[in-house]
Amino acid sequence: MSLHLDRSNAGLCKIILGGHALVSAIVLFVIAGLAEIGGGYLIWLWLRESKPWGFGLAGGIILVLYGIIPTLQTFPSFGRVYAAYGGVFVLLSVLWGWWVDKKAPDLYDWVGAAVCLIGVSIMLWAPRS
Repeated sequence: MSLHLDRSNAGLCKIILGGHALVSAIVLFVIAGLAEIGGGYLIWLWLRESKPWGFGLAGGIILVLYGIIPTLQTFPSFGRVYAAYGGVFVLLSVLWGWWVDKKAPDLYDWVGAAVCLIGVSIMLWAPRS
């Protein structure tokens, strides 16, 4: 089985995820975000907390996958996809800090994440000609 990174794979992903472009986009953003945060976290553990080198290697591999996952999006513009992903990343980072680092977000963390998600929604789904 080979993976060709073109728009047809994005269509395949859409079919697998129930045929809904919105659901596909959200799922891909979440998977990419978890890959970026998880990969970065493993490298952090390796370099900052003296975990074995395998943590760094696994983190590096996961970060390569993170670079591939956004190419499965159906949006035509690299810049728009990555800008929108940034907003999703903010929310996922707040949740990661809460669940993994045990640092409870405060009101301003939640408001900031909500503002980012509103921005993502505007960038991706605003009517354009």
